[in-house]
Amino acid sequence: MDKREEITIAEYQLTAESFRAGTWNHDVSQNRDALMAAMPRNPGKILDIGCGPGRDLVAFKSQGHTAIGLDATPAFVKTAKELSGCEVWQQSFLNLDLPKTEFDGIFANASLIHVPSKEMVKVLKDLHATLVTNGAIVMSMCRGNWEGYDERSTGKRYTTGWEYETLVPCMEQAGFAIIHHYYRPPGLPKTAQNWLVIAARKL
Repeated sequence: MDKREEITIAEYQLTAESFRAGTWNHDVSQNRDALMAAMPRNPGKILDIGCGPGRDLVAFKSQGHTAIGLDATPAFVKTAKELSGCEVWQQSFLNLDLPKTEFDGIFANASLIHVPSKEMVKVLKDLHATLVTNGAIVMSMCRGNWEGYDERSTGKRYTTGWEYETLVPCMEQAGFAIIHHYYRPPGLPKTAQNWLVIAARKL
């Protein structure tokens, strides 16, 4: 496994319970709704990549979707299975092993922020291949033009910041057509919105 992934996963493993407590009630329904609006079938089959402890798996399942989670952190895989009752795969982003043309939608909420910039096109191509024709992806990404380790008292997470202008070429190179994009949190001036969300469809 890539050393950057190993270090990031180790920090999440160490802080899994506090992460669950701190993020479970975050309202990202805007992002889930964007995915559902873009998918060719609704309800459909969704891959929640970087599912963490399973918050969005629970939401998708309650709306009638078939949801499968994917995460590299063992503690998250265990918790997500228990809390959602969904199937959850333990895989890292740089070593994905996904079925071909399987999913109507991919939900990548604050997860692909950990993919190094030079690996992004490869990862997006892997995700493109697992989508059905006209399948959709929604990605929520940290804004900025920086890359490296985010130092914490509990360890480090490798993180990459993106802007719309820097991420779109990667998505187009991987075979995606952009549907629309927006910034979060809603209601704030753009300079204070730290998250970029892109909805795109498989060509």
